[in-house]
Amino acid sequence: MMTYLGRPTPGQVVDISTSGMAFDLGGPFNGIRGSKVKIECRELGVLEGTVKWLKQGRIGIEFDASSGAAAQVSAYFRFFHKDARPSLKG
Repeated sequence: MMTYLGRPTPGQVVDISTSGMAFDLGGPFNGIRGSKVKIECRELGVLEGTVKWLKQGRIGIEFDASSGAAAQVSAYFRFFHKDARPSLKG
């Protein structure tokens, strides 16, 4: 689930790294590039970032350096998915 200005948008994480993610939108999203968003994911917790691009129902999010998201993603891959990157539902 992604939240923008307090409004939730369902979707799915389709690619993730320690610097950001691609998120397939499962509903309307009224944000623009530069919008601050939160992604809530059962596997990773809450990640905060900025929308960097939007294209055909998918958005690219760069994690905020001060949010600790890079550490959360690194820990997830280190402890739970050493060989493959899963498709996480947001």
